[in-house]
Amino acid sequence: MQRNPYIYILIMFAVSYLIRVLPLTLIRRQIKNRTIRSFLYYVPYVTLSVMTFPAIMNATNSPVAGLLSLAAGIVLAWLGAGLFPVAITCSAVVFIMSFVL
Repeated sequence: MQRNPYIYILIMFAVSYLIRVLPLTLIRRQIKNRTIRSFLYYVPYVTLSVMTFPAIMNATNSPVAGLLSLAAGIVLAWLGAGLFPVAITCSAVVFIMSFVL
C-alpha cells in the first residue's frame, strides 16, 4: 500500500496555518493579563534556545568542547558582551578544545 505524500503536506500546512491564524482571528483586543503577556514575550527566546542548544552540542567532535563553548558564551553574555564578541569567543573555545580533547 503506497501512501500519498501530498496528504501529509496538506495536514502539516493546515496545522501550521491554524496555529498562526486562530490567535489573530479570535483575539481582537489587547492582551492585558500579565502572565500571558510574559509568556508571549519569552516564546521567541525559548524557541531560539531550543533550536540552538542541540546544534551547539552536536556541531563539534566532542560534546565537552560544545559545553565549554556554551559556558563561555553564557558568561560573556552575562557580563554584557555583544553578539559578535560572544560568537568569536565561542568559536575560539571550540577551535582550541578541538586540539586539546
